[in-house]
Amino acid sequence: MDEVDIETVADPELQDPVLIEGLPGVGHVGKLVVEHLLEENESELVRRVYSEYLPPQVSVADDGIADLVSAELYALSLGGQDVLVLTGDHQAQDTRGHYRLTDAFLDVAESFGVERVFALGGVPTGELIEEYSVLGAATTEEFVSELESVGVEFRGDEPAGGIVGTSGLLLGLGDRRGLEATCLMGETSGYLVDPKSAQAVLEVLQSVLEFEVDFESLEERADEMEEVVSKIEEMESQQVGGIGADEDLRYIG
Repeated sequence: MDEVDIETVADPELQDPVLIEGLPGVGHVGKLVVEHLLEENESELVRRVYSEYLPPQVSVADDGIADLVSAELYALSLGGQDVLVLTGDHQAQDTRGHYRLTDAFLDVAESFGVERVFALGGVPTGELIEEYSVLGAATTEEFVSELESVGVEFRGDEPAGGIVGTSGLLLGLGDRRGLEATCLMGETSGYLVDPKSAQAVLEVLQSVLEFEVDFESLEERADEMEEVVSKIEEMESQQVGGIGADEDLRYIG
């Protein structure tokens, strides 16, 4: 197998599509968003991207069938807007792999006529939060203004250390190709899968692209996670010398 091997599954005609990326990351925020979009809308698998930079393993389905791990791109329509969705269960394992794979993702996106990219992720706060803000970074001043108008916050030097992995490179490499790109990052504790943060990001995306989506299943997952957090807080409050129930969980990994 080559370093990167792109399998063509389907070649639909798309009209001015945008790319939405949601690979695993902090709080699984981006991945939760794209999973929800795929669950709530009809979609078509168009590309599989295999690479030696992905983990050396296969995934095993419920029926016992094994498949080599890959990233996948799906085509769907959101309120009349054609969209390519990039998702998968893994990111590259090293720096070179991140660059090579992101270049491949952008090659596919450009082949469909994508000119605008939305990378999605989470930014850790180190503590449990009640009000979820969405932070942003973008490649043009015009995009920043557009996103600010729907409530995205742009804070100097945040996230600390910059945006790493595919989400960051989609902006950096995309900008070098002349694409307009943004990363929308939901605040999250960083300890657990965070459906509430994903919902906050999805609401912003919904405002920018002007589509409607049912949040019910995402809200149900958020309720489930709240129960998990409550149980963790209760157990910690019962431990001698542990963290009190009214404190954050910054030391729970």
